[in-house]
Amino acid sequence: MSITRRQALRSIAAAAALPLAAKAAIADGHATEHTVIIKDFSFNPASIEIAAGDTITWINEDGSRHSATDLNGAFDTGLLARGEMASLKFGASGEFNYRCTPHGNMRGTIVVR
Repeated sequence: MSITRRQALRSIAAAAALPLAAKAAIADGHATEHTVIIKDFSFNPASIEIAAGDTITWINEDGSRHSATDLNGAFDTGLLARGEMASLKFGASGEFNYRCTPHGNMRGTIVVR
């Protein structure tokens, strides 16, 4: 799957909005990439634990547009259409509760260690 210019710009904008500022990968250089699939009006997995320096990519496999929006404003992927994705790198520890903006019953949690 190739990334469109729009997807690339959305990912860049989302990453720039992350106040945790994606620090360089964790000290030992072993950052991991994680995937959250958006399908059937849910995030899968709904809860995920990652290490500081890891990246999460949300991929929308639903027919509806969805977002991953932190409840405290730390990040927002913007609305993703079917087949679109957005990635965020988490540079510091913390816990983040997020939801889909248009579908508030869609919830997820990220724990960064």
